[in-house]
Amino acid sequence: MPLHAPFVRLAVTALAATLFGQLLAGTATAAPQPPTPAPPTGRAVWEPCASPSGEGTFECATVQVPVDWKRPRGATLDLALARHRATDPARRIGSLLINPGGPGGSGVGFAFSAPDSFSPELLERFDIVGFDPRGVGLSNPVTCDSDRVSDQSALLYPDSAASFTALRAANRALGESCRDLTGPLVDHMDTASVVRDMDAIRAALGERRISYYGVSYGTGIGQQYAERYPHRVRAMTLDSNMDHSLDRWSYQKTETVAMEESYGQFANWCARTPSCALHGRDARALFRSLLDRAAAGELVLPGDPPYTVTPQDLQSVAFGNMYDPADWFVFAADLAALDASDPAAARSLRERGEPTEFAYLPVTCQDYDFDVPSYATLARYERALARVAPVTRLSSLAWSDLTGCQNWPTEVTNPPHRLDVDGTPRILVTNSRYDVATPYSWGSNAARQIGREATFLTYDGVGHGDYWLSPCARDAIDTYLLTLKTPRKGAHCPAVWPTGPTAQRQSPSGDLVNPLPTLTGSLRTR
Repeated sequence: MPLHAPFVRLAVTALAATLFGQLLAGTATAAPQPPTPAPPTGRAVWEPCASPSGEGTFECATVQVPVDWKRPRGATLDLALARHRATDPARRIGSLLINPGGPGGSGVGFAFSAPDSFSPELLERFDIVGFDPRGVGLSNPVTCDSDRVSDQSALLYPDSAASFTALRAANRALGESCRDLTGPLVDHMDTASVVRDMDAIRAALGERRISYYGVSYGTGIGQQYAERYPHRVRAMTLDSNMDHSLDRWSYQKTETVAMEESYGQFANWCARTPSCALHGRDARALFRSLLDRAAAGELVLPGDPPYTVTPQDLQSVAFGNMYDPADWFVFAADLAALDASDPAAARSLRERGEPTEFAYLPVTCQDYDFDVPSYATLARYERALARVAPVTRLSSLAWSDLTGCQNWPTEVTNPPHRLDVDGTPRILVTNSRYDVATPYSWGSNAARQIGREATFLTYDGVGHGDYWLSPCARDAIDTYLLTLKTPRKGAHCPAVWPTGPTAQRQSPSGDLVNPLPTLTGSLRTR
């Protein structure tokens, strides 16, 4: 995502398919090495550890789980955990497990952010426990050949049968390099395996039932945990939801509609906000014009050497700036600078790094069957998406998910399916009306699939991660996690719009700091 809005589902990584950065991938926030591995069964053994900031009091541990849950006596790996103990032990409710999304987000980093990112009420009553999922951060990270990552990144937008063939070969080579460098774990990165890992963590915590807060991809973990272990849930908040029931076309269409609608909200905001750099201009027409100029090779930024902006660059930077409206003042200024071919526009571009840790595709490509039979199918999708979204034309994240999984060498071990949840307590499902990464339709559909166990709360604004976007949503989530009282049926929270540029990512929900941009690094994921 743009330099001004570094947000992704996680740090070091990898599929940065374009200069503006975009797919997120990940590695954990810097953290101390975990303590001596715990035995395969029994309680976690906790030791004091320090957060990267040095603030707060934390403990770290590991939990040992099988690489392949079908072979429980086979090879194992150690999952890294961190927890912030309840500050009012006499009133402690239990453990609140948390996951920031990704795939590739560091739950350890999420836990370290807890003193600044969660309300004092939650900190008082819960041990906040984060874990790095298998293949992420401190939990045996998936490692891939950085040259193979770069090769694939250059091919994610094929424009011919020949380039589609080249993409398939690059994907296969990248996936095989991940297996060569990481080992058999690469074949067991699916969310169903993470769900079983999380139940092993529950047992190691000594909890009969868990409370859980998952955001973005973390909702997929929570949904499938509730499906498999309904009677081991005390409370569960699913914020900004995945929909694991979608086929490949529905996935593309819903993400593209979300991108188009979110950009439309940005354009409307600019039209009514005098301090927006595009106020008085048609922001929709401007973006279409920039895409057309980029497609013709006419959008060139001065420099040494000059840089020719591609349509994919523009789509990626627009996508990244829809995660949080706090970015919109800078985004509008960047679009104005791009339109003028101002060298200042280069500040919104970011160069590719040298990613090696790369969990995003190994998870995604085992959770979804995205293979298409030919380039003709891909081209047909692209034309249809442009009709659905005449301004933005596609979702760069969804498109890269689709193209990045073509001919991936591992099996789809956790294929899409409708949720079948029965026997949990009430689950709080929240989604913003305009969420570019996990569309509103995903949240409402997930709530319908969960059925009578779900209470659905709508945040009427734009963005991803309602807890830090809406004071109303945060209060509802806190109240539910603490008391199990859900909002009334059909409840809505009002939109919160930016009123001025902000130097720090402080949440509208008071003094809390939104941790997702830091946790997910400089590229975006879920």
